[in-house]
Amino acid sequence: MTTAPRLEKITPGNFDTAIGLKVRPDQEHLVAPVVKSLAEAYVHPGVAWPRLIMDGERTVGFLMAFFDINWDGDEAGTDLRSGLWRLNIAAGEQGRGYGRFAVEAVAAEIRRRGGTRLTVTWHPGETGPEGFYLGLGFKPTGETSGGETVGVLELEEEYASASAGGAGPALTP
Repeated sequence: MTTAPRLEKITPGNFDTAIGLKVRPDQEHLVAPVVKSLAEAYVHPGVAWPRLIMDGERTVGFLMAFFDINWDGDEAGTDLRSGLWRLNIAAGEQGRGYGRFAVEAVAAEIRRRGGTRLTVTWHPGETGPEGFYLGLGFKPTGETSGGETVGVLELEEEYASASAGGAGPALTP
């Protein structure tokens, strides 16, 4: 990282940059392209939270969070969850802390909205992001969603600095 990363809303001015963001070719089967995420955000207003990850003027990634979805789809809505829906770090920007920043930013937003757990899903297997999520403290729930592993991170009540520059919440390991 060259500066403290920040999140930026998707606007008409940065839309082309957002949809042009690419992960490494060997990861393309693991995460949907940004354009699909933005289409899903359009049809799920109030639930989807798409953001660009910026470092200075450089676009280094994209994330999309979700808030209070009815996980089981039952009418009672007894299993509401919030979490990280998508995480795309640009091919040349991986391994620089932007993924951790993204998870911390989503955790902070969930806490701001009163939540205490962050849910994520990932493709299992050698080339998938399982090691990344487990390293941040996510615990597999034993569930799957669309063939992906479901993991949960319990969020701390108080935040301490867990990232460079002192920004972001501490993740519970």
